[in-house]
Amino acid sequence: MHLPAATSADTAKASVRSTSTAPRLLAAVPAPPVRAGHPQLSYLQPVPRHMVHRAAITEVFLTDAVRTDEDSFLVAAQWPRDHALYSPGSDGTTDPLLFMETIRQALVYLAHAYYDVPLTHRFIGFGSEFEITDPAALRIGGEPVPVVLEARWVWVGNRPPNRFGMRLDVVLTVAGRPCGHGSLHVVAVDDKRYAMLRGRGAKPRGVAVTGPEPRPVERVHASAVGRLRAKDSVLVRERTDGPWQLLIDVAHPIFFDHPSDHVPLMVTLEGFRQLGHLLLHPGTDPLATEHTLLGMQVDCLAFGELDAPIDLTVRERHPGPVPGTELLTLDAVQNGTVLASCRTTWATAGPAAATGGAPTGAVTRAGAGARALAGAGAGHRVTVPRTA
Repeated sequence: MHLPAATSADTAKASVRSTSTAPRLLAAVPAPPVRAGHPQLSYLQPVPRHMVHRAAITEVFLTDAVRTDEDSFLVAAQWPRDHALYSPGSDGTTDPLLFMETIRQALVYLAHAYYDVPLTHRFIGFGSEFEITDPAALRIGGEPVPVVLEARWVWVGNRPPNRFGMRLDVVLTVAGRPCGHGSLHVVAVDDKRYAMLRGRGAKPRGVAVTGPEPRPVERVHASAVGRLRAKDSVLVRERTDGPWQLLIDVAHPIFFDHPSDHVPLMVTLEGFRQLGHLLLHPGTDPLATEHTLLGMQVDCLAFGELDAPIDLTVRERHPGPVPGTELLTLDAVQNGTVLASCRTTWATAGPAAATGGAPTGAVTRAGAGARALAGAGAGHRVTVPRTA
């Protein structure tokens, strides 16, 4: 449940190394001109991919960042109108997990560009959360969505130069309109400390773990979990009466943008989202209530290994404090150990909206046909490595 590190090829190009016992600012990063009291942000091109720990340029969403105070920043990002994985909902709004990925990229970028965190350090996630407070503001129009994160940097348990503890708190705005908030808490450690934390699971940088021989598993149909492509469904089960498990496909070009020796945080979040979607759209009734994901609160407790099954289980399910919302608390469990715990918040629409309970515009991409598939547990049989 942790963040990927920069690749060795990228770190060789630009390594920011620590030479003191406390974080220091990089004076070489110039601030863009200020106009009307607000820094001018650029959306002309993405930031360098190694600065957000991405191998594919197409997966970089950040375009700029400027400091507004000692530990305050404005971070610009451009969200695509469509994306292979983060596809828009049927109501035309941006996928909420794109917000979480943007927070991740913002924290990594600021750590390297404005603070003395070496590019060679490994980032380990401890917790993350986000909430969409105004879904209508994220409706996709005739061009890519330019967003701004109003970000605040906080040091947490910081012991440089070998261990940096940090948290980034952000407010999401579109055209100056606040529409969400979130945070991410990580530590960044050198290779020696990373190897000590990982124990047997530690592998050389850039080398991924391979699992045992492939075996056939039943992958849930993509539409039943709100996805468009079969390869993006991450829910599987070995038998129809067995537990749902997280499918780990190390060949997936987005989930595994580069080799990793553990399960990336965003893969686990996708598993929680898909299981919640499946549970909340069970029947075949075309008038059944639709749900959309509005928020997540995740505690990362242990590394997820790639070569052992990970069960996704439901701990709690009850109505939320706001009318028209429902809360699901889910756990990811491997070999009897809870790897991560996640509380998800869902909003209802459709028939629920007629009773005055649901936020407007909150519908999912899966319709009655997808609910029928989810209720039947329908999927298709695939052969994958035994890493689910």
